[in-house]
Amino acid sequence: MKYKTYIVLIFFMGTLSATVLAQDNNHTLIGKVTFVTSKNAYVKFDNTTVINIGDTLQGPNKQKCLIVTNKSSNSVVCLKLIDCQINKDDKISYVYEVESKKKVLESEDIQENIGISFNDSIKAIENSKKTNYVENITGRLSAASYSDLSKTRGDNHRLMTRFSLEANHINNSKFSVETYLNYRQNIYPKDTSSTLSKSQLNVFNLALKYDIDSTFSVTLGRKINYKISSLGAIDGLQIEKFFGKSYVGALAGFRPDVFDFGMNTNLLQYGGYVGQLTENESFVSQTTLGFAEQKNNNEIDRRFTYFQHSSTIFKKFNLFSTLELDLYNKVNDSVKDNIRVTNLYVSGRYRFNSALNVALSYDSRKRIIYYKTYETDIEQLLDEDIARQGFRARLNIRPFKYVYSGFSYSKRFQSDNQNKSDNIYGYVSLSKLPIDGRLSFTYNMNSSNYLQSNIASVRYSREFWDSRLSSDIYYRFVNYKYTTNVPDFNQHYLGAYVSYYIDRSFTFSLSGEVSQYDNERNYRINTQIIKRFFRSKKQQ
Repeated sequence: MKYKTYIVLIFFMGTLSATVLAQDNNHTLIGKVTFVTSKNAYVKFDNTTVINIGDTLQGPNKQKCLIVTNKSSNSVVCLKLIDCQINKDDKISYVYEVESKKKVLESEDIQENIGISFNDSIKAIENSKKTNYVENITGRLSAASYSDLSKTRGDNHRLMTRFSLEANHINNSKFSVETYLNYRQNIYPKDTSSTLSKSQLNVFNLALKYDIDSTFSVTLGRKINYKISSLGAIDGLQIEKFFGKSYVGALAGFRPDVFDFGMNTNLLQYGGYVGQLTENESFVSQTTLGFAEQKNNNEIDRRFTYFQHSSTIFKKFNLFSTLELDLYNKVNDSVKDNIRVTNLYVSGRYRFNSALNVALSYDSRKRIIYYKTYETDIEQLLDEDIARQGFRARLNIRPFKYVYSGFSYSKRFQSDNQNKSDNIYGYVSLSKLPIDGRLSFTYNMNSSNYLQSNIASVRYSREFWDSRLSSDIYYRFVNYKYTTNVPDFNQHYLGAYVSYYIDRSFTFSLSGEVSQYDNERNYRINTQIIKRFFRSKKQQ
């Protein structure tokens, strides 16, 4: 039986190769873009049977610029490549060989008739020859300096380097890497206390991902999982599996140290989650429900469940919400399973048309209690159990073609009536001025328990040399009124900014500002160099 299987396999592969080489019958499938985001495009076809994940689609100019990352029976989700200009309702084409696709379907029928062992062999051979992963690498490296110069307060300087990288499917393989690093070097005056940290390296993200297949992935390292973003960075192992539009995930690792954000193996955490994706022309959503337990030196620190949802309805209404419920309570060695809402956030934005949109948000947050870390203060923290709440409303409107304006109001308050604040903000921006450029006016007023501030500014911006050089100049006035015996004071700022776009990957910027308060004058000078890099390989 074994030899017969090999003979059938060789005969099948030879026949398939000869047939494919003898044919050159291409066919084009036409689809239409239904929705576009900053990174993705959604394309609808009459049928997607012949389209595979990893295939490349052509834009209106016949340029290959979309990579298929997910699909349903009549639509596909695509990743936009660099310089891909795609708009809603654009025609998208997919070119394939009719006979090649036909043979693939025939091979599936043969596998069903021959048996399980041969079916597995065929899949192994096809997977070894076929690459469904396309390399796409984007990165950003920046170096900046921040200098404060003052005869009264002394000079301070800070150097900052940031590096971010997202390398998906390196060399068209199943391996991906992502990272975000931040290094800061402080230069203090000579008489400053030596106890202050002069340098610090923060690793916010550093992870290696391996795709077992298009639906199953394993990630190792430090990573924020955006399906469960409220957990923050996770040091350890994350596994995720899709079943169509549904998915499940599991995590096991450690929480970053609460003081220096380094790795701390005493802070074990583990958990899991389930979720659902929904996609059609009128509704796109992602919903996740999960559970996690966090420990400190093998004792329970926190046990909670979390919920996260984001959706777009009729391409006009965007909704995002998160909820955290703490399930563990231990006071004086008495464990109770009380439910405590520690985090609730809801945000909605409705776009009436291109000239008007409205946004509302509400959040209620309590201090997270880690029952092992804060065990000596547990009773006091639970007794106070202060909830900080906030509400914000925002309106953006374009009353005329080159006039943009907006208004927002936000309110913060606590259950103990402390730390209250009201904030009012408004702006008007005029573009296409007779002298060219853009003129903007902003105003912000904030009232709290101890202070009222009024800030007004005006800014003029203009671009030169086909937008390669950007510049602006601004003036800002600040007025502070204290409710205590501190005298009121005014402060004036005058600043300028210039940025030179050397090419699409290299930018240099310089900004300067002078501030005046009574007889005190301070200066600020910032410089920044940004290098971007990107690479994308075609599917082999």
